[in-house]
Amino acid sequence: MAGLFANAQTAEIASGTSKKTLVQLIAAANHRVLVHEISISFDGTSNVAQPVLVEIARQSTAGTMSALTPAKVDLDSGETLQTTATHTASAEPTETDVLRAENVHPQTGYTWVASYGRPIIVNGGDRLGVAVTAAETVNAVVCVGFEE
Repeated sequence: MAGLFANAQTAEIASGTSKKTLVQLIAAANHRVLVHEISISFDGTSNVAQPVLVEIARQSTAGTMSALTPAKVDLDSGETLQTTATHTASAEPTETDVLRAENVHPQTGYTWVASYGRPIIVNGGDRLGVAVTAAETVNAVVCVGFEE
């Protein structure tokens, strides 16, 4: 691990009304990734809307998703990112372990920040996803901050 920090940031994604993985982080083979922060925000307009279930989960398959290019935080670092990402599942990946689940009002957002020394570890070749389940379609943006 070289202390190379990066973000996988999505554009706005419509949630739909069934479970949808909005972003998936994929660690390169034999290359551990430390996830330090995950944020999601919604653009809902109704103050009486039902909360959106946000889940951070390990996923064992890719599902069907589009490519998302993570960006280095320090542009002067010469290393090439090994971690890849995808977004907007049209076919859901298989979840293995839900690490965190929160109900979030669709007019707000949620940010998970690792407590000191306790990041989410994504082992080489493994996947971590952020999925939502909403009663009504709402747009969301997601950012996963990680280190490799």
